[in-house]
Amino acid sequence: MTSTHEPPFPPPEPPRGPGSGSTGGGGDGHGHGHSHSHSHGPAAPVSQHLRKVIAAILIPFATAVVVGLVVLWPGGAPPHERTGVGFDRQTQQATVTEVESVSCSSVNASGVPPTGDTSTAEGSTAQRQADEETCKKATIRVDTGKDEGRTFTEIVQPDQSRQLHEGQEVVVAYEPSAPKDLQYAVTDVNRRVPMAVLSGIFALVVVLVGRMRGVLALVALAISFLVLTLFILPAILQGSNPLIVAVVGSSAIMLISLYMCHGLSARTSVAVLGTLMSLLLIGILGSVFIDWAALTGNTDDNTGLIHGLYPEIDMSGLLLAGIIIGSLGVLDDVTVTQTSAVWELHAASPAMGRRELYGAAIRIGRDHIASVVNTLVLAYAGAALPLLLLFTIAESSVGTVANSELVAEEIVRTLVGSIGLVASVPLTTALAALVVSADRPQQPATAGGPPAPSRGGRGRRRKR
Repeated sequence: MTSTHEPPFPPPEPPRGPGSGSTGGGGDGHGHGHSHSHSHGPAAPVSQHLRKVIAAILIPFATAVVVGLVVLWPGGAPPHERTGVGFDRQTQQATVTEVESVSCSSVNASGVPPTGDTSTAEGSTAQRQADEETCKKATIRVDTGKDEGRTFTEIVQPDQSRQLHEGQEVVVAYEPSAPKDLQYAVTDVNRRVPMAVLSGIFALVVVLVGRMRGVLALVALAISFLVLTLFILPAILQGSNPLIVAVVGSSAIMLISLYMCHGLSARTSVAVLGTLMSLLLIGILGSVFIDWAALTGNTDDNTGLIHGLYPEIDMSGLLLAGIIIGSLGVLDDVTVTQTSAVWELHAASPAMGRRELYGAAIRIGRDHIASVVNTLVLAYAGAALPLLLLFTIAESSVGTVANSELVAEEIVRTLVGSIGLVASVPLTTALAALVVSADRPQQPATAGGPPAPSRGGRGRRRKR
């Protein structure tokens, strides 16, 4: 039975008239038993014809995604000589074994006061303050790598934002070409334990609330992460077109996550189609406006480092790929919600026609869009908050800020993603309403009675 793959909402049982059911106590009991079993299980399947139409669209698409994965599969990131800049440094794990308080004047390279002249009152005061300040001399032990067990010292100034304490786990950078006593330096705090605990709490909450759906969602999340790290990122570094890689990778993530979390059904297939159409719109808009606004995608130290290491990478294409991938997660949420809304409305009121279904579901979508678009804008604004503060300090006008490439890039990213998100609501809702209203699944005939009437396109029983 294909009904095991369909949404859990059966079509309503037609009214029983004097001749509509089987006669006799045994026949009537059989009819009730059949209805009861379906009311607690999956819904009656969509028609065979409709399944063929959906399969004719999705099977070639899924095949193309698989072929794209095979053809573009990178086999790992290409090697390169480390520059020692930013994230492109050799790092090891280390532990602070001892912290000693020392006078800053005794350990700093220069004891010259800020004024440069101790004969003045201001210079004398500055020198006295420097002598009174207390710095920290930390001894750090390297715990990994070929120098495991080696120790080095580092001076922590009192005004540094990151202070070290005994027993703290840290990350140290290693520069083999530097003098031996300067080869290691603390670059960050080791946050593996709190990050692991937070991830565990997240997984626990998802499983407790979502149960089996939550488990499947976590599995889908892990697969999405693997596609990102094993395919999308290495393929871009190997020189493949970032846009094509993003489309193939995002499509693979979409198919795996949606079908794994929501089941192999017509309802999920409609959500997949709605997501696909919206991603296509985002790709077209993003390509047009990135080119029109002359955005290079090379706006900070990290992108500059990437371009320096791999000059063959199209940085504007990388920007577009990021827009597509970033929009996918929110799109999945909206399309699944809208498709489920249409199916729920149809199950609650089978007599609703296509227009009524669309009108009711689009009202749900408008509420969803109002909150999600605001979420997107605030998320981008929060991420760029330090940058916006710098522009505020410089007393730059709104036009000047928006015209800078760094901010214009985020504006294009936000608005293009939001347009695709808004457009996904009517697109997916119309497609779902069309599917459920056009569906005419045949009802099995009951023993000893005429076949049960099937529904027409607008939910009315067809006259025989």
